Amino acid sequence: MAKSQTKGRSDGLVAENRRSRFDYAVEDTFEAGLVLVGSEVKSLRNGRANIAESYATVEDGELWLINADIPIYEAANRFNHEPRRKRKLLLSRREIARLSQAIERTGRTVVPLKLYFNERGIAKLLIGLATGKKSRDKRETEQKRDWQRQKARILKNG
Repeated sequence: MAKSQTKGRSDGLVAENRRSRFDYAVEDTFEAGLVLVGSEVKSLRNGRANIAESYATVEDGELWLINADIPIYEAANRFNHEPRRKRKLLLSRREIARLSQAIERTGRTVVPLKLYFNERGIAKLLIGLATGKKSRDKRETEQKRDWQRQKARILKNG
């Protein structure tokens, strides 16, 4: 198959929510398809999207991506899309039921982690079932990261 046609990266990555791993303890991940219109796909192929403030929710047995920003595609003129519209996520019924139960019972959150094109050129969203971290957990994460950095520096220099 041909190499991905996205401009920024060769691996097809369009957007990554790097803050999510710091704010949440991700327990399980799912790969979901997205229902998009043509101008959204063109905008994603240009490597433009922001999923940092977005989240996923279950409504009427369907999973929806809320507040994801896919900027308008300039060449689409009157056929353009709404940048922050609600977008339907495609998962199996069993996976949606599992996510729904986890959200209702244990107060977990569904957080988007990465937006990318797979090897077939189809837009996918990696979502994670996560629990929010407390501030002390965030401090521990930061200390571990600093220690790993120091260790790498010591090994490199010494």
